[in-house]
Amino acid sequence: MAINPIIRFDDKAASYTKYRPTYPILAINKILEGLVPEKILAVDIGAGTGISTRLLAERDVKTIAIEPNAKMRDAAEAHFLIEFQDGTSENTTLPSNSVDLITSFQAFHWFEPKSSLQEFHRILKPCGRLALVWNNLDVNDEFSMSYKRIVRSVSDNSTPENFNDSAKVLQGSDLFTNFSVEDFLHKRQMDFEILIGLVKSISWFPQDVTVQRKIFLQLEKLFQNFCDEDGFVYLAYCTSVNLAEKK
Repeated sequence: MAINPIIRFDDKAASYTKYRPTYPILAINKILEGLVPEKILAVDIGAGTGISTRLLAERDVKTIAIEPNAKMRDAAEAHFLIEFQDGTSENTTLPSNSVDLITSFQAFHWFEPKSSLQEFHRILKPCGRLALVWNNLDVNDEFSMSYKRIVRSVSDNSTPENFNDSAKVLQGSDLFTNFSVEDFLHKRQMDFEILIGLVKSISWFPQDVTVQRKIFLQLEKLFQNFCDEDGFVYLAYCTSVNLAEKK
């Protein structure tokens, strides 16, 4: 039986906050392009502990963070421009035609896509903007692909290999127009502790200690093969920003 995507993060809040990657400045610039940050209301859906939400707030965007998992909300760092609310992508509880921008970072693949897009369309103002964002590992980077192969070897196949596939429903939606996509390459410096912490933050990473030990040993060998003289490795990401406007 598939695990409810809301509760599968129950024991991940601390590691999620500490070890999950952020998003490049250029990606945030693209999302906000042509908007006046201090004059808009944004909603970040599936906000988790607010990693992405804070990037908007730091640009003076008043943001409502919608997150159904209470432990994730409780672990979020407070910010005067952020209001966390319980809700889902299909039922945000927000008024119709009330928001200028909807974002969803590393989350839309967990949603029921059609009903979620209907809800997004309902709460967006006319010509409001939708941004679906994913950090995909760079397929051209040897270390990143080796890391991915090791980690995916214990996957429960609940998430797609490439999150860009989840954006196809937006491209084909009759509710939105002016679809565009732009990718931004960036690298994250990590020591071994951060590498292991990142793996532990993955929703489907197994709890079996024997399986974990096997994966950690493989990652330790990979780390030793690729780390620089300062003891760091670099995960390469291709951040995909998928934009559309409400019809």
